[in-house]
Amino acid sequence: QVQLVESGGGLVQPGGSLRLSCAASGSIVSTYVMGWYRQAPEKQRELVAAITSGGSRMYADSVKGRFTISRDDAKNTVYLQMNSLKFEDTAVYICNAGPPSKYGTGSSSWGQGTQVTVSS
Repeated sequence: QVQLVESGGGLVQPGGSLRLSCAASGSIVSTYVMGWYRQAPEKQRELVAAITSGGSRMYADSVKGRFTISRDDAKNTVYLQMNSLKFEDTAVYICNAGPPSKYGTGSSSWGQGTQVTVSS
């Protein structure tokens, strides 16, 4: 079982930046898909960005051009650089990791989440 611990959330003004980190332990995740979901109040959880072991990336349309996902397999860590933040980016950001066939499912690993609040 993989344990995921997120960090880097906080309060930021519109237009600002934050960098989220998610450190994995308990298993080697170099072959896993890793990424981020987010959940805002009264909204469904949505996939924000993901990166495969080969470095292929995908982004939600709403964050393309503003967010960048990366990973450091030597550190078992995935990052999410968030720039030009908007009010609508406010949510709990949740790290996820799993084999490609299980990514994002109940059979993958989920972190506890870190709050990102964009407010003036």
